Amino acid sequence: MSSPTSSHAYGIGLIALIVGMSATVVFYTSFYLPESLAKPSVSEHILNPEKELIIQIVPGAVIEGNENYVPNKAEALLEINNKVIWENHDDTAHTVTPDHRHADTYSGDFGSTGVLKPGDTYEFLFTEPQEVHYHCQPHPWMTGSVIVEKSRF
Repeated sequence: MSSPTSSHAYGIGLIALIVGMSATVVFYTSFYLPESLAKPSVSEHILNPEKELIIQIVPGAVIEGNENYVPNKAEALLEINNKVIWENHDDTAHTVTPDHRHADTYSGDFGSTGVLKPGDTYEFLFTEPQEVHYHCQPHPWMTGSVIVEKSRF
């Protein structure tokens, strides 16, 4: 027969464990998690630029040697046209894939998810000066770049 002292100690230990785990969950969800997921503070002018920069995937881009991303070497200015939109005007599906993994601290990972079917678009909001080189995954001869700079104004 077990003594009452050991079952009380077991019960108290179990309650202490539950209270400790609850405190850990409250701390994690209330303080640590929101802080780690917080996006950096970005100016409203950068988040809502004056206009958009359009890059077209032109008809016939799938044929090696033809023009593909137009403009091919795009330049964007923060607060002016740092929202970039790729439009697929070709009759073949394409991608916008970074040559090397690239992320913007506010917008996250750069690159289209899956393919852009004819008529589809992909947009990305650049929030900091950077240079990104990209290509089409199924058609690696299709290459382009975007250089994002601070506005001169």
